[in-house]
Amino acid sequence: MSTVNEAFKKFYPLYQANRKLPLQQLKAASNIMRCRTKEMGSHIIVCNSCSHVEISYNSCKNRHCPLCQGVTKAVWVDRRYEDVLDAPYFHIVFTVPKQLHTLIYQNQKLLYGLLYKAVSETLLELCFDKRYLGAQPGFFCVLHTWAQDLSYHPHLHVVIMAGGLTGLHKWRKSSDKFFIPVKVLSKKFRGKYLYYLKKYYQQQELSFYGVNLQFKKPKEFYGLLTSCYNLDWYSYSKAPFAGPMAVIKYLSRYTHRIAISNSRIVLVDDEAVTFTVRDRKDKRNTKNLTLKGTEFVRRFLLHTLPKGFVKIRYYGVLANRNKKTKLALCQKLSASKVYKPLFKGLTTTQILSLLLQKDVTKCPKCEVGRLKVLGKGPSP
Repeated sequence: MSTVNEAFKKFYPLYQANRKLPLQQLKAASNIMRCRTKEMGSHIIVCNSCSHVEISYNSCKNRHCPLCQGVTKAVWVDRRYEDVLDAPYFHIVFTVPKQLHTLIYQNQKLLYGLLYKAVSETLLELCFDKRYLGAQPGFFCVLHTWAQDLSYHPHLHVVIMAGGLTGLHKWRKSSDKFFIPVKVLSKKFRGKYLYYLKKYYQQQELSFYGVNLQFKKPKEFYGLLTSCYNLDWYSYSKAPFAGPMAVIKYLSRYTHRIAISNSRIVLVDDEAVTFTVRDRKDKRNTKNLTLKGTEFVRRFLLHTLPKGFVKIRYYGVLANRNKKTKLALCQKLSASKVYKPLFKGLTTTQILSLLLQKDVTKCPKCEVGRLKVLGKGPSP
């Protein structure tokens, strides 16, 4: 089966040869190419009964690597069982116009952060409004920066409960229909994002390079803001989830997703990479797209996040400071069932055994003894 790792091994050296890449891209590419190979190091595993020996190559644990998301994702999703309430949940997507894409890319940490700030303030303020909910809800946001063809498309996915805690500490639940008009949501988000963008410009916090150098001039920058004010910012709400377990199932698909998974890679040949895409213009039918190998690498690396950037963030009653107080109160007031995490208190080995539905410590040769890590493997 062709993989992202294979594509990088084949095309990254040529792509990188004449370019000065950011440190995070260099690190991601290096890890992806070395993941689970002797170059990443290894450890020796020995059976305590028949002396069967295995060499296990280490994973890179980079959050952009398609081989390293499984266990991390499973553990994170499992921990969310304790947070789910018996209330409708909605999936909302917030996007920014393409006119801002290159500016956002040149100021990633600042302007990705602004996405969270503008979205969280928008939702909290509108939810507190008695015309809509009149309560503090709980929600979390996940940043995605890609479209199906790996082009740059920063947007924020939000999962929000349709209920919350009022100022009098009472539980208030909305109907099964999303409680905030999407046009109201989009307009307020647009206003907040552009308001803070203007402040960052005035405080000289923005960087401008290449095609964006023109926006260093106030006239050009304010012209850009005006053009964006005149656009309808595309935001939408999907149908509510069918119960708490549907929310958990959804989380497993979205939260730790990377730009492209190995399952979408169709072929890596000597010149190009072919992968599947869903065509929005053709009823989301699946089609194959072929990119030149170096272009595939370029597009993949567009989605490398800044060092230390927190991708999943929680707000309202789900904020860390509120979980033991407000969230616990909401669970009690809404008479929600408390779901017990499956992996709580388990070791990584025990979690792996549950995920793979087999005892990973059992010797594959004698099927009697247990595998134990003896030490580090030979150096590459």
